Amino acid sequence: MAPIALISVSEKKGIAAFAKALSEVHGFQIISSGGTAKLLKEEGIAVTKVADYTGYQEILDGRVKTLHPKIHGGILAKKDDSSHSYDLIKNGIQHIDIVIVNLYPFKETVSAPNVSWEKAIENIDIGGPAMLRAAAKNHDSVIVLSNPNQYQLLLNSLKVGEISKEQRQQFALKAFEHTADYDIAISQWMKHKIEPEKHSYQLSIPLKQTLRYGENPHQKAGWFSYLNQGWGNANQLQGKELSTNNLIDLDGAISIIREFDYGEEDVNQKHTKAAAIIKHTNPCGVAIDRTLDLAFCKALAGDPVSAFGGIVALNSSVDLETANKLSSLFLECIVAPGFDDNAQEILSQKKNLRLLKLTKESIIACSRDNFRSILGGVLVQEIDDLKVNQANWEIVTESKPDIKETQDLEFAWRIVRHVKSNAIVVANSGQTIGIGAGQMNRVGAAKIALEAAGAKAKGAVLASDGFLPFDDTVRLASKYGIKAIIQPGGSIKDEASILACNELNLSMITTGRRHFLH
Repeated sequence: MAPIALISVSEKKGIAAFAKALSEVHGFQIISSGGTAKLLKEEGIAVTKVADYTGYQEILDGRVKTLHPKIHGGILAKKDDSSHSYDLIKNGIQHIDIVIVNLYPFKETVSAPNVSWEKAIENIDIGGPAMLRAAAKNHDSVIVLSNPNQYQLLLNSLKVGEISKEQRQQFALKAFEHTADYDIAISQWMKHKIEPEKHSYQLSIPLKQTLRYGENPHQKAGWFSYLNQGWGNANQLQGKELSTNNLIDLDGAISIIREFDYGEEDVNQKHTKAAAIIKHTNPCGVAIDRTLDLAFCKALAGDPVSAFGGIVALNSSVDLETANKLSSLFLECIVAPGFDDNAQEILSQKKNLRLLKLTKESIIACSRDNFRSILGGVLVQEIDDLKVNQANWEIVTESKPDIKETQDLEFAWRIVRHVKSNAIVVANSGQTIGIGAGQMNRVGAAKIALEAAGAKAKGAVLASDGFLPFDDTVRLASKYGIKAIIQPGGSIKDEASILACNELNLSMITTGRRHFLH
């Protein structure tokens, strides 16, 4: 009696060629259902429909197709158990040797805008997970495949005539991961639709890559990523393998550069080109200008010493002029929405330099949830991507910022929320000229930023990610020639800072929004 392969797949890539090899080369009888059976028949492959095999027609608009003893008995029977063999013979059931199943596209369905509850529910697979779990449980007797990338692996093993225990276990593990990921996607979707605050948070993220090590060589690390979004969907064009620290810095870099119309290519629009240089998750230079090469040069000039060995993010495709500027500096990584051919040729001369193309669509596809691990748990919060809205700003001083100062205040405010708290950013003409990051007190952060800016601080603006409850930061800023300050406000001692600004002829804007970054 011919061995049996049961095939029921939503993702049909490669299935016809695989089924043909099973049938014509290895002598399997193919059983299939629905669209899969139709496709195989059209390809000239001998196939028995599930309904003909079980003698029971599909019912409930296809909701019940494979939920039948002839299917599940054939999958779950142990081949080396005489009582199981007796039950099969008594009930006229044959062993099923291979189960090839992947599931309804639930994730793709619910990712579409405005998908209805009813449509989502109908894309919840029932028979598929049941067959996968049954076959995976009985993997000593049944081979289970849940992904097209496993087809050739099995064919290679069939050629030599042996499927090892280890390979069967690996296939079973992948099947359980597939169904677990599927169930998590459904439960998370329902959680968000019903009562998100009353349910557990579940994640199933595939391993993309085992990293050489973590932040330090003695730490093991793995990169888990959804493959169709974010860094999992980035195209590394050249360079060494990405490290843990590279990925952490790249994430900080892209969060900054997204402030400036990432991936927009309107070259005629003034001040849309942006460049950010990152070291240890903090920006050491950010700038905007009318061309990308000018923006990068300004970002580099903000802190050329710290930029050495940094990560560069750009919001537009890298052109030849920008590539020439980039090639003059030792960098770890460059990420942008694209690279011109000439630019890539220039940068390819630096063999170890990592170039990453990350599209706007890959970013948009990402969840807005941000995760931080703590001992015994995980913190989940929304990412801080609140749009800047000047309508909510309040000028609280007698002096008012002029148009240029207002533009610089907005620029500095966009940057400061991406600097580790306590954070201060000093900026002028669309360029950061001093940044104080991660300090234990705010005036300490201001000292670092203002000392870095030096004489360039005269006529510049200052942004603070948290409120200014004392006048010390204001008075220090005035000594360096700062003309305007932007801060959240909201301290019970706001008046002290405001009075100091009025005394020293500085203007101050409060935004009503705090942007701590821990």
